[in-house]
Amino acid sequence: MPSIRSRADNDLLFLDFRFGGTRCREQTLLPDTPTNRKKLEKILAKIEAEIAGGTFVYANYFPNSKALKRLSKAYKADAAADVIVTADAVDAGGDEPPTAVTPLFRDFASQWVDEHSIEWRRSHIRSLLSTLNGRLIPHFGGKVVSSITKSDILAFRAALAKVKGRGDKEGLSPKRINEIIGLLRQILSEAADRFQFTTPTLNIKTLRLRKTDVDPFRLVDVQRILATVRPDYQDYFTVRFFTGMRTGEVHGLKWKYVDFDLRVIRVRETFVLGEDEYTKTDGSQRDIQMSQPVVQALQRQFEATGKLFEYVFCNLMGQPLDNKNFSDRIWYPLLRHLGLDKRRPYQMRHTAATLWLASGEAPEWIARQLGHTSTEMLFRVYSRYVPNLTRHDGSAMERLLASQLASGALVRLVDDGDIGVNTDCTAAGSGRNVYVPIADVPPQVRPKTRGVAGAPYRAPATPPILATGITAGIEPQPPPQWARPLEPTPARWLI
Repeated sequence: MPSIRSRADNDLLFLDFRFGGTRCREQTLLPDTPTNRKKLEKILAKIEAEIAGGTFVYANYFPNSKALKRLSKAYKADAAADVIVTADAVDAGGDEPPTAVTPLFRDFASQWVDEHSIEWRRSHIRSLLSTLNGRLIPHFGGKVVSSITKSDILAFRAALAKVKGRGDKEGLSPKRINEIIGLLRQILSEAADRFQFTTPTLNIKTLRLRKTDVDPFRLVDVQRILATVRPDYQDYFTVRFFTGMRTGEVHGLKWKYVDFDLRVIRVRETFVLGEDEYTKTDGSQRDIQMSQPVVQALQRQFEATGKLFEYVFCNLMGQPLDNKNFSDRIWYPLLRHLGLDKRRPYQMRHTAATLWLASGEAPEWIARQLGHTSTEMLFRVYSRYVPNLTRHDGSAMERLLASQLASGALVRLVDDGDIGVNTDCTAAGSGRNVYVPIADVPPQVRPKTRGVAGAPYRAPATPPILATGITAGIEPQPPPQWARPLEPTPARWLI
């Protein structure tokens, strides 16, 4: 069994393991400390893994070992069969053993996908393989993974910005480039951790993305769409506009998840890339409360598909709707017909969120309806559209101030003669407190103004703005004694 031991004479650590049927002991210059033992345990575990996988090369770990001669036959056999040689070693053409054992990028990437595919959804694996085989393997596949440099990655990223994009666009979008480089970053980081080299992606920053605004429909536009759309899609649009369900969620909705008694839609699956999948996140597993228009729409839809097919919205073959076919043949032609700006079908979800906010629903309830775990995204993305829909843009505060300042504040007269201002009129008449307008109360005695004796009095440039009715029937207060003009004093002569 492999172990880390220390010599009795000098207390230095050494590795004890078996390779090729032979016991091997390799001395180090590290003293016996817990930190050094942990370091060597990691190296020994790596050696054992390579021995088990048939890729261990003795000379790469112990190039000056005396055991190399004894193990030369086994070493040459393993090196010829399993070691991946670097390009520099091939060009040198010498008899020395290869100087690098890290695999080619294509081999390590394939191994990385196989190891982690159990963690991912099928749709994610399909998208990842498309990026890997379409972008990364053609460029980095033949390179040894440890030989990829930062300059190689930056040159590759610059090339992505020049390739042909969708339609007539030149170059991929910054978002797509970040996705490709992000996948490369994950693979190289894993390789660097396993083969003990510094990942070249360490200081490469992601491209800056433009902030995209959501573009929900106004309620009047929603009414126009529902009145104009084809009759067989009217119920579909109603559900999407008033539930906020994602495209995959509404296309993968099955009748077993619709509860008419509780008026609830249970979101448990999503339809992505032609397959039923688990929802986007755990928070997406939710129960959506149905409004009356949604209940009526689903009841009509049940008469059409509920007794024949599993899915709520499906084609003539009973299969879920295809998003591209829906967008090209139904959605965009409808927007052009109504003269509305072109936008993705996903804006129906944003419309539901803004309509709920405009109607005054609780933000926590809206977040649950949308499948968000918190209200942070709700306020960050949607809240700025609420003033455009409800006109609650500060006018309520203006109405309050206008009404209070127009009539004047109320003063509470207490039995002991204390006076206090109270703007809450609902408390008037409670107990022995009496509330009267401030205009009916004698002015409060003001303390003597402090200042420099003899300083001239200066009236304010503009009179203060007071509410109407506050100063009615009150004489203006005379200036203080020190501010009045000085009377001439008769001269006195000393005799």
